[in-house]
Amino acid sequence: MRQLPSLNMLRVFEEVARHRSFSQAAQGLNVTQGAVSRQIKQLEDYLGVALFVRTPRGLALTEAGTALSPQMESAFDHIERALEAVRVPNLRQRLRIVAPPTWATRWLSAQLRHFCQRYPDISLSVTHTSSHDSLAEVDCQIRFGLEPATHCSSQLLVMERHIAVASPELFVDGLAPDLGQFPLLHILHDGKRLRVWENWLAAMGRDDFDARAGLEFSTLDQVIHTALAGGGLAVIDRQMIERELADGRLLPITSVEVIGPYGYWLDVANDKQGLSKVQLFTQWLSRVSNP
Repeated sequence: MRQLPSLNMLRVFEEVARHRSFSQAAQGLNVTQGAVSRQIKQLEDYLGVALFVRTPRGLALTEAGTALSPQMESAFDHIERALEAVRVPNLRQRLRIVAPPTWATRWLSAQLRHFCQRYPDISLSVTHTSSHDSLAEVDCQIRFGLEPATHCSSQLLVMERHIAVASPELFVDGLAPDLGQFPLLHILHDGKRLRVWENWLAAMGRDDFDARAGLEFSTLDQVIHTALAGGGLAVIDRQMIERELADGRLLPITSVEVIGPYGYWLDVANDKQGLSKVQLFTQWLSRVSNP
């Protein structure tokens, strides 16, 4: 049996040696700086020599660390090449994403060309429901909700920005339609009506209007298409209707905009965070959703 320290110890050393920084190594490995420090201390105890020394200019390798560093880098390169030779390419490269249908259609699909151009080796599978046996088989999940998930890594991508809109045909001589003239269009989420109209009316200071009447739809796309057809008035996240606003197919009833309380969250299972394809997608998505 080989007498070797843990592979994780050696991987941490290789990362710290490359960056000359405990904090950067911790960020790259997605662990705490304390965890990195402990792994290095255990490796130094195993070897009986110091591998790093702090200098006024920062962290530096000792003579032993300098001798070990290129050997570890070469060893991990060799392991990586060996694994690449036997892994199934399509399985390795496929990134499986679950996302809300309207968000995927109206926002994500418009951005994916740039991701595919930048990372041509990653194939994407985007679905709006999990057809897998469990969410453990999904790499990332975009979720519409009020707060972060507690069972995984969860970060807010963007908050909704609601405005009230209508088709131009409902405007008369440039005047916005009265709320009582046309049906209010409502969106359901998990079987319950979202209170977007109530929130917008509160922001307007309107307590004289009952928002409970109107038409209900199971998807935001249905609300948008009904509004485009002149079938009623809608409060919609403006980020979902940028094209319709730009070309004048939908017009704001007023300039009032309500931020939140709902947003879109990126959830990644703890055991998927270390995958390079997940890290690349997470970093890219954070950049494009917060330009």
